[in-house]
Amino acid sequence: MATKYLAQIVFNGTQVVGRAFLRSIRQEIEASQRAAKARAKTSPISKESGDTVTGITIQEALQVLNVKDIKDVEGINKNYKHLFDINSKTRGGSLYLQSKVVRAKERIFQEIAKVKPELEKS
Repeated sequence: MATKYLAQIVFNGTQVVGRAFLRSIRQEIEASQRAAKARAKTSPISKESGDTVTGITIQEALQVLNVKDIKDVEGINKNYKHLFDINSKTRGGSLYLQSKVVRAKERIFQEIAKVKPELEKS
């Protein structure tokens, strides 16, 4: 008789714990989805700016290549070549830094391509 009551207690306890666990998982999923929606609304990275393609902002790209303005194409190319070569694996450089330099140049030229039609109109 005692084993029957003990089995019922264990069974009911397992059900209670299982329901609580499922409820907490559902709440976590809902919170995660709400947070993702909030981030999407307030994120400075948007498809229009092109940051989702290269992963960096135009300001960061200008800092990486050490140029002040996107109109300085000659300076961009000169600094890109220098930084790319200096960070070459054969010279003991960093592949991470080299890829950062490439992404910076891509981002700047992406912005130039977007702004170019506006410059031609004026």
